[in-house]
Amino acid sequence: MEVILLEKVANLGNLGDTVNVRPGYGRNFLVPKKKAVPATKANLEMFQERRAELEKAAADILVTAQARAAQLEALGAVTIKAIASDEGKLFGSVAVGDVADALTSAGIEVTKLEVSMPEGPIHAIGSYDITIRVHSDVAQIVQVVVEAA
Repeated sequence: MEVILLEKVANLGNLGDTVNVRPGYGRNFLVPKKKAVPATKANLEMFQERRAELEKAAADILVTAQARAAQLEALGAVTIKAIASDEGKLFGSVAVGDVADALTSAGIEVTKLEVSMPEGPIHAIGSYDITIRVHSDVAQIVQVVVEAA
């Protein structure tokens, strides 16, 4: 299935690119989320008319993301209290949702989808660097300090 991208999609392409994707991915994800439209002649013409508007919207979103990244950088570190044993192992874990909630309570709106923890949840007391992806082009590292409650 050939589609025209209406915004930058990670690992796929930029605004205005015409790419081939699997039909299910196009029909069930890209088109319903308004990230792409099928590459028909009418849609190509419509895209050319709206290109400047879409590029301006994408630039505005990027500026907003950069501002959020600057807020995260200014925050520095966020502390999460968790129940732990005497050896420093947590009873449970600190997961993506816990980090997102801690950042949101610190005053910066962050969703679980923006928090990247490739090594999985945290199971011990300590200081960890967590990547927050506020945009496909903008990521900020935030220090998360896990302390015993």
